[in-house]
Amino acid sequence: MTVASIESSSSAQAPLEKVPLETYVPPAKPSLIGLSRTEIADRLGEIGVAPPQRKMRTQQLWHWMYVRGAKAFDEMTSISKEMRAQLEQHFTVDRPEVVAEQVSNDGTRKWLLRLPSGDAFQKAHEVECVYIPETDRGTLCVSSQVGCTLNCSFCHTGTQRLVRNLTAGEIVGQIMVARDRLNDWADRETPTGSRLVTNVVMMGMGEPLYNFDAVRDALLIVADNEGIGISRRRITLSTSGVVPNIIRTGDEIGVMLAISLHAVRDELRNELVPLNRKYPIAELLQACRDYPGSSNARRITFEYVMLKGVNDSMDDAKLLVKLLKGIPAKINLIPFNPWPGTKYECSDWEQIEKFSEYIFNAGYSSPVRTPRGRDILAACGQLKSETEKLSARERQALRAMAMTD
Repeated sequence: MTVASIESSSSAQAPLEKVPLETYVPPAKPSLIGLSRTEIADRLGEIGVAPPQRKMRTQQLWHWMYVRGAKAFDEMTSISKEMRAQLEQHFTVDRPEVVAEQVSNDGTRKWLLRLPSGDAFQKAHEVECVYIPETDRGTLCVSSQVGCTLNCSFCHTGTQRLVRNLTAGEIVGQIMVARDRLNDWADRETPTGSRLVTNVVMMGMGEPLYNFDAVRDALLIVADNEGIGISRRRITLSTSGVVPNIIRTGDEIGVMLAISLHAVRDELRNELVPLNRKYPIAELLQACRDYPGSSNARRITFEYVMLKGVNDSMDDAKLLVKLLKGIPAKINLIPFNPWPGTKYECSDWEQIEKFSEYIFNAGYSSPVRTPRGRDILAACGQLKSETEKLSARERQALRAMAMTD
């Protein structure tokens, strides 16, 4: 498929952003997962815990939830039985429910997670979360929305409706579910050597910066040294370019930044990432230059999916290098992960290598991301919750594509 054919096919432009179809309805007994220390103390005050005790009780709960991974108040043995009974009457420490687990041939794991709701008439919402084990790390890909706000044309998740934003508790809960399933709560002494989940990437379903407050609150809990304890330098937030919230991310969260770039010309990026019509490339890159804390030690990652005949020419490579001049950057080349019904193809491997070599010779790190979990629809751009199930024909098509990779 040529650039011209793609641009001509975009005459009927998709809307830039989708509107959430539903809002979160908390259950009668809300979970304490995802609340800040101040919020937990406030909740304790609401059930009659005296002010002098609130700080101590909050610290106890924090430790049991985020260091020990307690799934019920009964496990919190340093808290009195009376206090545990009182907590049980009003709250839970529930995280999302694992509906299904798939394990790829390469060891990648994908969990379909069901989110509890207080609305008995509302269909249970579901999201996907992916764990990618490697020799030196274990990366958890976390979702921020049920569906996605955006309509990126090459992304399977982008074909879904936007159902709603996740809460901070539902985002933190994904990390907790992964540690539950991997038995990863033990041994806090060795920073990474005995840890299975060492890195978190906000690259699952949804656009994180359209759910900024919940994502910020969740990641501050994930990075808390007295809790889950994953360093901010091991947390990466990926955005398609919600420019107003990029600087806020650096100021208020302080994690590593990744930009889903995918094109070097506004005309093409308008098609691949329609948000570009609102925040064009020049404006996006200026926000990256202004990103707080960026340096050679804290480079911004630019994600670039390789689409055959679309964005993979050597002219594209040259313009990419020119555009990123002056930005401490790493360029992550992503072989396109096919999904049933897509109009795109992955670039030929020889072309990907030429593209990568040019960028490398220009002084940029340009790793080619090894596709992981393609056979279970867990690769980049393939996540799609069971809320919108694949047909049997789509699954057969996917398996056929996986076999020919």
